[in-house]
Amino acid sequence: MTVSSLLASVLEQSTPILLAALAAMITLRANILNVAVEGMMLVAAFTAIAVGSMTGSAALAFFAAVAAAILLSQLLALLTLRFSADFIVAGLGINLLAAGGTLFMLERFYNSPGGLRPTSFPDVWHVPEGSLSFIPIVGKAFEGQSFIVILALAAVPLSAVFLYLTPTGANLRAAGEDEHAARSAGIRVAWMKALAVGISGLLSGLAGAQLAMDKLHFFLPDMTSGRGFIGLAATLFGGGQPWMTAAASFLFGFFGALGDRLQVFAIPSQFVLMLPYVAAIVGLTFARWRVHRRNRPARIAESKP
Repeated sequence: MTVSSLLASVLEQSTPILLAALAAMITLRANILNVAVEGMMLVAAFTAIAVGSMTGSAALAFFAAVAAAILLSQLLALLTLRFSADFIVAGLGINLLAAGGTLFMLERFYNSPGGLRPTSFPDVWHVPEGSLSFIPIVGKAFEGQSFIVILALAAVPLSAVFLYLTPTGANLRAAGEDEHAARSAGIRVAWMKALAVGISGLLSGLAGAQLAMDKLHFFLPDMTSGRGFIGLAATLFGGGQPWMTAAASFLFGFFGALGDRLQVFAIPSQFVLMLPYVAAIVGLTFARWRVHRRNRPARIAESKP
């Protein structure tokens, strides 16, 4: 195992987690804990394979996957912002709808509840082999990666620019920090929250498309395997900050890649499979401890007479 191959595996494993984490981060800055990222990713993955197998077009499959996730995100926005449903309850409902809906579609239209495996499927663009050989180690790791991996990496600085250097991003953060003050300043809070959920759907759609279209070219029920929740853990671990969230995502992706490498040794497969989830639990515990320690002086001051 070379360093380049390990880095390539980390990039591949981290991409859906990173996109899911950024999706959750955007809504978190609008004071929304978005647990529906998992369901949006699942619907996007199914749509990508279904449309790609029907049309033979990778571009149509990609855009259809992203559009499906955005539509599902707007259903979440409608339920919560228009009909005042609780975000967590509605998010869990979206996840159940995605899991049950994709399984129903597999049984009803494809007569294959075990998954959808097209005999032929269009390939997305990948970085050509040998095109980055002039860059030591890192260049080889990027060769063969899909354009969605590049988009995911670009989404980190773009999200930072959006949140901190644009008026819309400032309004979105203001709507999440103090709704009453934001309304007093003329900010349309509901619209900002709906925008955050929509951007979350866009990023979740990219994550689902990457899972289904990058290397696998097929869809399996529950193929997201909790990556949406791991992305949410990365967001909380990173404190809702783009760069820290990205670092946490790569940390969890590293454990996923490490698990793949450990399979060649005589190690129980259950231990290998649980590594990313153990990392997520440790990350959440550390994040909670950090918040507790940061708030401790304020609690001590309040308790003094």
